[in-house]
Amino acid sequence: MLQINQQIATELKVGNGQVDAAVKLLDEGSTVPFIARYRKEVTGALNDAQLRDLEQRLGYLRELEDRRSAILKSIEEQEKLTPELKTSISSAATKSELEDLYLPYKPKRRTKAQIAKEAGLEPLALSLWQDPSLDPEIEANKFLNEEHKIITNKDALDGAKQILMELFAENAELIKGLRDYLWANAYLKGSVMPGKEKEGIKFADYFDHHEKIQSIPSHRTLALLRGRNESILSLQMVSNLDLIKDESSSDPCLGMIAEHFEIRNQKRPADNWLQQVVLWTWKIKLHLYLETELMGKIREEAEAEAIRIFAKNLKDLLMAAPAGAKITMGIDPGLRTGCKAVIVDETGKLLAHSTIFPHAPQNQWDQSIRKLQTMCQMHKVELISIGNGTASRETDKLVAELIKVSPDLKMQKIMVSEAGASVYSASALASQEFPDLDVSYRGSVSIARRLQDPLPELVKIDPKSIGVGQYQHDVSQSQLARSLDGVVEDCVNAVGVDLNMASVPLLTRVSGLSKTIAQNIINWRNQHGRFESREQLLEVERMGPKTYEQAAGFLRITSGANALDVSAVHPESYPLVEKIMSDLSLQDFAQLLGNGEKLKAINADQYISDQFGLHTVNDILKELDKPGRDPRPEFKMVRYKDGIETMKDLKPNLELEGVITNVTAFGAFVDIGVHQDGLVHLSNMANEFIKDPAEVVKAGDIVRVWVMDVDIQRKRIGLSMIGPQTGSSKPMSKPKKPQNQRSHNSKSQRQAQPQGAFANALADAFKK
Repeated sequence: MLQINQQIATELKVGNGQVDAAVKLLDEGSTVPFIARYRKEVTGALNDAQLRDLEQRLGYLRELEDRRSAILKSIEEQEKLTPELKTSISSAATKSELEDLYLPYKPKRRTKAQIAKEAGLEPLALSLWQDPSLDPEIEANKFLNEEHKIITNKDALDGAKQILMELFAENAELIKGLRDYLWANAYLKGSVMPGKEKEGIKFADYFDHHEKIQSIPSHRTLALLRGRNESILSLQMVSNLDLIKDESSSDPCLGMIAEHFEIRNQKRPADNWLQQVVLWTWKIKLHLYLETELMGKIREEAEAEAIRIFAKNLKDLLMAAPAGAKITMGIDPGLRTGCKAVIVDETGKLLAHSTIFPHAPQNQWDQSIRKLQTMCQMHKVELISIGNGTASRETDKLVAELIKVSPDLKMQKIMVSEAGASVYSASALASQEFPDLDVSYRGSVSIARRLQDPLPELVKIDPKSIGVGQYQHDVSQSQLARSLDGVVEDCVNAVGVDLNMASVPLLTRVSGLSKTIAQNIINWRNQHGRFESREQLLEVERMGPKTYEQAAGFLRITSGANALDVSAVHPESYPLVEKIMSDLSLQDFAQLLGNGEKLKAINADQYISDQFGLHTVNDILKELDKPGRDPRPEFKMVRYKDGIETMKDLKPNLELEGVITNVTAFGAFVDIGVHQDGLVHLSNMANEFIKDPAEVVKAGDIVRVWVMDVDIQRKRIGLSMIGPQTGSSKPMSKPKKPQNQRSHNSKSQRQAQPQGAFANALADAFKK
C-alpha cells in the first residue's frame, strides 16, 4: 500500500502525506466532494479533479497488485519462480509488462509446440538454434517417430519450428522492445472493404488512409474503429512507413527478432530454416499479438479522451447559469400535433397546460396567441422557455408576437436545448411525478424547469441522453457512466441542494446519500413538513452519523431555525462560527452573515486550532461573507437573427449569434436557430494556433460566427469564429493564445489542418 501511495504522489506531483491522507479518507467511506470541501487540512487542499484522478489511479494500481500476487502464486505453485523472475515481476509497472512475464507460465490449451515437445522434438529445435552448422535434414532424420506421427523430416522440422516460435514469442524482453518500437514507428492503415464504397460513403476519407499510431487523434481513432465495426473499413498495423510505400520492403521487426536471438544468415546449413522460424514468429505469433494490444491501447486512449470531452461538456452544461426562480412557461414546439405549453411556478410546480396549433396544417395563429396570452396573464408569467426542436423558430416568432401584444407582462423568451426531455417524459420518475399528465406535456415541464435551473432538472436524465458526447456509444459504457456520475456529483455538491425542494434524483447525487436515503428524506418531508434545521436530518431513517457528516454541508435550508443552515458551512464548524460571533459581540448568526465590514476585520490566524486549520477558517469566512453563493455564471440569452429560420436562409459570410451545444476534439457545434447545428472546425476557431477547442469555448457559451458553407442535402453547415472568409472581422471576444504555446502563422496553420469535406465527414460520423 505504501508503495502504491508513493507512486500516485509522484504521478500527481503532490506530497506522500497528501496521498496517504486522501486514501485513508476514501477507504473510510468519505466522498470526493466531502474531502475536497471539508478536509483540506488533512489532504493539503487537494481539489476534486486531483482526488478523482487519485481515486481512479488507486483502483488501477490495486488491481495491478492483486494480479501481481496471483501471478507470483501461480508460478510458485509450478515451482518455476526464480529470484530473478520474482524481481522482474515485482518491478513490473504496468499490466502489460506483468502479462508479458507471465506468458511462458500461463496455463494454456495444448499448443502445437507442446505436442512437438511431447514427441521429443525439443532437442532438435534447440540444437539447430544453438549450432546452425548442423544440417536440418540430417538432424531431423534422427527424430522420426511413428507413434507421435513424425513420419517425415518435414514433420520433425515443422514441430521443431513450433517449439522455437513459442519460445521466441514468449520472451518478455523481446516483446517489450518490439512494443516500444511499434509505438514509436508503426502506422495504422485503413482501406475500404471491396464493394463497400457507396454504402460507406461517410467514411470516404478513410478509404485509403494511413497515420502514425502514436499520434492519431482520438476522434479519428474512433471513426476508423467504427468503420471497421460496420464492415466498411479494414484496419492493419504496419510497422513503418516504408512498408506502406513498398510492400516488398523488409520488416524491421524481423531484424529485431533475429538480432535478439543472435540468428544471422552466414550461409550455414540451418540459417535458412532459422530465418523461416523468425518470419513465422513475427507473422503468426507476435504481429497479431502486438497489433491487438496496440490497437487496444489507442482505442483505450481514444475512449479516455472522448470520455474526458463528454465529462467536460456535461460539467459546462450542468453548471450553466440558471434564469432563476420565476414563473415560467415551457413550450415544446410541434407542427401537426401542435405545441404543448405548460406553466410552472417559481419552484417548478405545474400550474397549467394546454395545446395550441399555430402552424400548418391548422394555422391557428391568432387563436394560439390569445390562448397563450390568457394563460400568461392569469399566472403572471415572467419567462417563456422554447424547446429548440422541430418548429422552434416558427414558435419563437409566435412568442415574439405574444410578447409584443403583452407589454405589461414584461416577459422574456429564451430558446433552450430540449435534448433528453423526451427521455425524461417517458421515464418512471416523470410518471411518478405526473401520473395523470400526458407524456407530451411532461417534456414541456422539463423545458421550462431547465431554464429556471438546469442542474436539478438535468440530473433526472441519463447523462448519455443529453447529447454532448463524442462517439459516446463507441466507448466503454461502464467507464463513461463512472466518469459522468463523478461529474454530476461534483456539480451538484459544488452548487448545493435546497433540502426542502430537492427531488430524489437530485438528493441521490449529494455526497453520502444513497437512493434509499434520498427517498427517506422525501418521506420524512411528506410526513413532517419542511426541514427547519440540518439536525433534523438525523431523524431520517437510515441517516447515520457518517452519512450525516458526508451530506450535511451540501444540504441547504432557507429561512430555517439556524441561519447557518443556508450556507456551505459544515455543522461541525458551527462552534467556530459561534466563537467568531462572540468575539465580534454579535447576538445571532444572521447578524454575521453577509456582514463584510465585520468579517474583513477578522484575523484568520487567531482561529487556527487542532480541529480547524487555515484552509477551513478561510473557507468559513468566505462563506459567511456570501452565504450560499452560487458558483455558476450570470444568466445571458442568445439572440438568433430574425429571418434566419432554416438552412435555406443561410448565405456565405452571414454573421450570426449562436450557442455552443457540444465541444469535440475536432471543433464545436453551434446552434444558430435553424434546427441543424453548424460545425466550427478547430482550424476556424481562433486567429492563433490552438490544440484543443476547449481552450476557446465550452458548452453553453454564446458566440458570434460566420457561415462558411452550407450543404442542405447532407444537412451540414460550416461555420467560422474568425470572421467572414473575405474580411477580417473579429469574434465577440478574441480567443487568447494558450500559455506556453508556440505561436504559428494562422493562415499556414489553418491550411495544415483538415477542413472542408474531412471536417464534415468527422461531423457526420460524430452525429451518428
